[in-house]
Amino acid sequence: YQRRVRADGLDGKKNPFLDLDQDGEIMAMYIWIDGTGKQLRSKTRTLPYVKDPKPEDMPVWDTDGRKTDVTMEQDEGEYSDIFLKPVAIFKDPFRRGDNILVLCETYSWDSPDLTKPHPTNKRALCAENMLKCAHEKPWFGIEQEYTMFDFTGKHPYGWPKNGYPGPQGPYYCGVGMDKVAGRKVVEAHYRACLYAGVKICGSNAEVMPSQWEYQVGPCLGIEMGDHLWISRWILNRVAEEFNIVISFDPKPIPGDWNGAGCHTNISTEVMRQEGGYDKIVEAIKLMEKKPLEHIIEYDPTGGDDNRRRLTGLHETASIDEFSWGVAHRGCSIRIPRSVADEKKGYFEDRRPSSNADPYSVTNRIVMTICLGQ
Repeated sequence: YQRRVRADGLDGKKNPFLDLDQDGEIMAMYIWIDGTGKQLRSKTRTLPYVKDPKPEDMPVWDTDGRKTDVTMEQDEGEYSDIFLKPVAIFKDPFRRGDNILVLCETYSWDSPDLTKPHPTNKRALCAENMLKCAHEKPWFGIEQEYTMFDFTGKHPYGWPKNGYPGPQGPYYCGVGMDKVAGRKVVEAHYRACLYAGVKICGSNAEVMPSQWEYQVGPCLGIEMGDHLWISRWILNRVAEEFNIVISFDPKPIPGDWNGAGCHTNISTEVMRQEGGYDKIVEAIKLMEKKPLEHIIEYDPTGGDDNRRRLTGLHETASIDEFSWGVAHRGCSIRIPRSVADEKKGYFEDRRPSSNADPYSVTNRIVMTICLGQ
């Protein structure tokens, strides 16, 4: 079993078929979020080459919702189809050439005109609200934390087979075999995102060994969710090549180990201008009035996943309390020291979990601070 999982028959050699000519056709990998709100699914179709393709140039496709946890009904017949509507296109860093990644929204079986988003489609409402507040030019930047596991998906990558590594402390932004594991995956993912056109802007080793973080942004409005979801798909796809499993669980290892979050940085145009600090504080106070509404949207289980992480320990605030402060990583919301000094910039919501849907997170934020909802 171990040998079968670890080898693909090429023993690490380059696949000799990947440089074959495609005869004027391209391979389009359609990617969508399944019904769990946590996982991505994907499948490929052949399309004629189009220079500088746009989402509206891509045909709508369909998939079997029963097999991707999307269909609510368990009927074996006519209710299982889910329509896939292309909404964003990225270059394919694996097939390369003119091949593309196509991010899709999901629409219900009874909506061939694409007017009825599926209940699991969080992007549609987010896009609608981002248009309503487009004049405020909301920028987002998300810090995506994740943990690497070995090919079994059960044992943290690089951890001792029996027992635990040493206590947290030397691993954050560490270097050296005794400090980090999985850097090859991190480097490959970074390059692949740059090639694809994802707005990745940094990466670092995190507090728990085999835990890493990368940052995406700044992104305008709906672009934040598009780029983060594609970056997650690319990360999982890269990890396949190294026989590593990626976990976005917010507390993958119980005990005295840091959890994993999706710290979300937010600003509007007025916050980025001179004197914008007052607007930052004003926005935070609006969020302070709706702590539960935000917590519900900050992980796919309505707060249950995050409760394991937001304990008030390990650089988190308690899930049951709201707090904010300058340069305080134990608060719900942090204002960076440089922002407080310059009196303009952005603030960081530290509550979203690592498996949060960025569409739900950014939508809830603009509803509160821009739309007054």
